[in-house]
Amino acid sequence: MTNTREFHIGDVLSVATGTLVSLRHIDGIYDLCNFMTGENLMTHQLPRASREAEPFLREQHPDLTSEPIPEITSRDEAEAWLKTLYPKYGETVTVKNLDPADHTVIDPIAEIKMMRPGLPIIFLDHGGQS
Repeated sequence: MTNTREFHIGDVLSVATGTLVSLRHIDGIYDLCNFMTGENLMTHQLPRASREAEPFLREQHPDLTSEPIPEITSRDEAEAWLKTLYPKYGETVTVKNLDPADHTVIDPIAEIKMMRPGLPIIFLDHGGQS
């Protein structure tokens, strides 16, 4: 089932291009990737989810995602540049989630073990408390 949601163009550009221009930084990446995948991703899963989402974001917003991104060294510069795009694209754009066939669900612990086989993993027992 396809769902849609509005996202700031900085979030969309960050995932589609790999250049962080989201005004909410990693929170914008998490929100967009979580929505598109239907998961609550962990940090180490964001690169894979971004790679899955990128072609679909480019397909949904070809003009926006082909905008050349200047060298940006601060949040203020990112905000100023993004504001120049608002007249053409708006501050937010509608994004469709991924079809389940286009996203691989991997348990986060299994995925980190695949990424770093020798990494010791410590599980904390909260005594049944959340």
